[in-house]
Amino acid sequence: MTKSILIKAGVFGVIAVLGGAFGAHALKEILTLEQLTSFLTGVRYQMLHAIVLFCLFLLMARFESKQFKIASHLIFWGVILFSGSIYLLTLKNIMGFEVLRFAGPITPIGGLLIIGGWIFIVIGGAKLKLN
Repeated sequence: MTKSILIKAGVFGVIAVLGGAFGAHALKEILTLEQLTSFLTGVRYQMLHAIVLFCLFLLMARFESKQFKIASHLIFWGVILFSGSIYLLTLKNIMGFEVLRFAGPITPIGGLLIIGGWIFIVIGGAKLKLN
């Protein structure tokens, strides 16, 4: 299970770098400043949490912790919902999918999952038995 967290962290990192480059070069001519800022917020949160997942991978390789495992799942799905919905909302006009309005309410759910992940990191850290 720990290996999949490392892979997820890497995939998130790759997508975040590509998304940042895409936003900085291709989208800056198409989106409003507000839309571009929103898109780049999704990229920033995704990259930050790619690093968090990598740290959780390292922690789980060293310590056996249910809390870190739960945190990794919450953060993974939180980023999918949070950043993913921001990408969809920002690009809906370009993609031509007005159906994507449903993505708006998904963003705060993703945020709550990410917060939950951080709470489980705190709980896991508090329960660690260090030498």
